Amino acid sequence: MTEPGVAPVRTCLVTGATGYIGGRLVPELLAAGHRVRVMSRSPERLRDHPWAGQVEVVRADAGDAAEVARAVAGADVVYYLVHALGGGPSFEDTDRRTAGVMADAAREAGVGRLVYLSGLEPDGEELSPHLRSRSEVAQILLRSGVPTVVLRAAVVLGSGSASFEMLRYLTERLPAMVTPSWVQSRIQPIAVRDVLRYLVGCATLPAEVHRSFDIGGPDVMTYEQMMQRYAQVAGLPKRRIVPVPVLTPSLSSHWVGVVTPVPAAIARPLVESLRNRVVCREHDIARWIPDPPEGLLGFDAAVGLALQRVKEAAVETRWSSASVPGAPSDPLPTDPDWAGGSLYVDERVRETAAPPAALWRVVEGIGGDAGWYSFPLAWEVRGLLDRLVGGVGLRRGRRNPRLLYVGDALDFWRVEEVEEGQLLRLRAEMRLPGLAWLEFHVEQQEGGTRLRQKATFHPRGLLGHVYWWAIAPFHGIVFGGMVRGIARTAEQAA
Repeated sequence: MTEPGVAPVRTCLVTGATGYIGGRLVPELLAAGHRVRVMSRSPERLRDHPWAGQVEVVRADAGDAAEVARAVAGADVVYYLVHALGGGPSFEDTDRRTAGVMADAAREAGVGRLVYLSGLEPDGEELSPHLRSRSEVAQILLRSGVPTVVLRAAVVLGSGSASFEMLRYLTERLPAMVTPSWVQSRIQPIAVRDVLRYLVGCATLPAEVHRSFDIGGPDVMTYEQMMQRYAQVAGLPKRRIVPVPVLTPSLSSHWVGVVTPVPAAIARPLVESLRNRVVCREHDIARWIPDPPEGLLGFDAAVGLALQRVKEAAVETRWSSASVPGAPSDPLPTDPDWAGGSLYVDERVRETAAPPAALWRVVEGIGGDAGWYSFPLAWEVRGLLDRLVGGVGLRRGRRNPRLLYVGDALDFWRVEEVEEGQLLRLRAEMRLPGLAWLEFHVEQQEGGTRLRQKATFHPRGLLGHVYWWAIAPFHGIVFGGMVRGIARTAEQAA
């Protein structure tokens, strides 16, 4: 029996845990004190999550009735977060079939509640196939005989969300654009933090709550306004946007595919759904799950959180290898490769006979009077150009000729991380159209040592992309020469 004032503990099954929302919902449910089971067709994709050891993992295909029945057995709440977005021309059939399998399994198992995240539906408009399929799935679950809550949301704001990534890339890569007429459609986006708060709250709703709820943030705007506001938050110049009526959803999805790394199979249903006006018609959810005291997160704040990971990036835990997320806006290991914004990497590895201690001494002594071990003239010119545009240039040198500490200035870099004998990470403080880091890893190998050097650049706007590709031809000379020079110097000193 639950004590008065204490939220009851539920056994929650999360389907789609490798997806954007599912992967972020699991730690929120754990933090709320619930027991969590995850259902995945590929459980191995979950092993890098920090919560993997805290949940029960069940291998199951959403279309296999026997496997789904085994997964839902004993669950109090089932979060149905499966959707065949980008699943080909038959995705509506797939959605319909898998929803039916879950509805039957949940009813037979005596599940106490189903929770489904759907899309906002406009009044008096023909739904896109994407929204139509979500609406049909919602109805299948609501007719299942199990108490069901359907949360209907428009664009979810958070790094890794497909709709947010499309907004990010379109805005960052195109300072001027001719756009389809759907940029004038009105949208009520919502921060991923608030979506997750609602989802967690649904676990303890009374059994008599059986309906759909519209959920959205405090701002209603057009897609064009979203791009302009994104640019403002990201520190980009105002975008020049000219809507034209001739771009069909099909042409628009191809256009998005050319401009952004979002796959065309995902861009197409997203673009088609943007032609609909998606604005909340009610806020009844607040009766059971009240708004936080500070209110729902607005568009600018949500975008700021989504971009914060880049601004404070520890490069070694970038999107593809992220560790424990500090917030729902942080990236996860299961986010797609194209999520998180553009990131350019130049990585070079050099094997050397020098012992690790000797190699580390050279790495830690880099910069200042010791220089950068490659093409000195190029470094001098880069420092001069930086000073001409108001940057710090190379004049700062270094505080200590042998030792480096976190926070030290090092020419036009700043020491961001030092792991004695193993890792030196520098963050660029020269004037750049983006953010840049330079890392050195010293790794002991059998019979020698490996030096792994990585330069990472996160471009800001179109100018950032142009900058990277303009200097790319010189990387072999500068970065290639650097890794060779450091290894050679260590061998000579050993």
